Amino acid sequence: MGNIVAIVGRPNVGKSTFFNRLIQRREAIVDSVSGVTRDRHYGKSDWNGRNFSLIDTGGYVVGSDDIFEAEIDKQVELAIDEADAIIFMVDVESGVTPMDEDVAQLLRKVDKPVLLAVNKVDNNKRLENAVEFYSLGLGEYFPIASTNGSGTGDLLDALIEALPVNENEAETELPRFAVVGRPNAGKSSFINALIGEERYIVTDIAGTTRDAMDTKYNRFGFEFNLVDTAGIRRKAKVKEDLEFYSVMRSVRAIENCDVCLVILDATRGFDGQVQNIFWLAQRNRKGIVILVNKWDLVEDKETNTMKEFEAMIRREIEPFTDVPIVFMSVLTKQRIFKAIETAVKVFENRSKKIKTRELNDIMLPIIEQTPPPAYKGKYVKIKFCTQLPTPQPQFAFFCNLPQYVRDPYKRFIENKLRKEFDLNGVPISVYFRKK
Repeated sequence: MGNIVAIVGRPNVGKSTFFNRLIQRREAIVDSVSGVTRDRHYGKSDWNGRNFSLIDTGGYVVGSDDIFEAEIDKQVELAIDEADAIIFMVDVESGVTPMDEDVAQLLRKVDKPVLLAVNKVDNNKRLENAVEFYSLGLGEYFPIASTNGSGTGDLLDALIEALPVNENEAETELPRFAVVGRPNAGKSSFINALIGEERYIVTDIAGTTRDAMDTKYNRFGFEFNLVDTAGIRRKAKVKEDLEFYSVMRSVRAIENCDVCLVILDATRGFDGQVQNIFWLAQRNRKGIVILVNKWDLVEDKETNTMKEFEAMIRREIEPFTDVPIVFMSVLTKQRIFKAIETAVKVFENRSKKIKTRELNDIMLPIIEQTPPPAYKGKYVKIKFCTQLPTPQPQFAFFCNLPQYVRDPYKRFIENKLRKEFDLNGVPISVYFRKK
């Protein structure tokens, strides 16, 4: 399980530049899949062999200075709740500002590692000026320049040293299903309906579930852990930017699960926030089931047929459309077991291991019938394929000119793999390599 590191600080101190710098190597690899680059505030990075997820809390604040104040406080509080370590960024050009002092005051009370990064230190004069940040009472600081990367090595060394080491939780060998979605889509009610007991207090106030909780589920021949990510907000009174909060909350649950049950409220549709959560699960290569809840509340069923609603969702999630969509109602318990059966099936699909011989027997004739189109007059010959030994399905196709295989052909191969080996609900990766 990776650690989560949050970058906090007021606007324009260079958080995003630093963030982009840390994730660029990884992101280029992660996102080249089919061009999904959404939600630029979350990424994975690694240093000295330790992986961690990075969350940039900046870039979400809208409004005037006084709104800024309140927003930044909220983001810092959320980071304190959710992250394993916090990088607090300030900038030497503007020196210590009242807002910095405000954030420092929140951070001094925390018993998590807090690293103070003083940005824009790109000459000796500025290095001398950075001394004033001792006044924030956070101890040592790290002078860095995120534009050219100087000083970031020392900061990252200290960060890795400070991160808690997670013992591998070997005892939870059970599949983990995370129930994710925006607040009030019916996540807790869904879990209650499944478990058949009011384990979670369900109320109509959005944000009553506090942390991701695990519930062992063992009925009807299925056994797994259900993770309820709270679609949480700290203060029901505050109309905050929900996007950020529920996405940040879902990050940890999504990273540590096998299958994501993305619940959406039929009366609100497949909106931006649900899409963010969907793409987060897809980028993390998790199994995905989309559950459309509250279908019983959709007023005009004649114009809103299930078929149309489903087609609308599939349009939004292209090109990864091979995802099961279950319409259900937690209230009337309609199809909630279908939802679980589907998740179990997706879990099995995700853990599928296809024998190399079977893979070649089926795929090579297909490739022979429809070879990759010639590119620059060169013909690509694919000789052999195999499934890679990774937790989720990844396939390598060996050929003479891998660089000439274009995206449409990769998608063609992916669709054939899905069809032949039933990989419904599972993001898969297809690589072309030189023999």
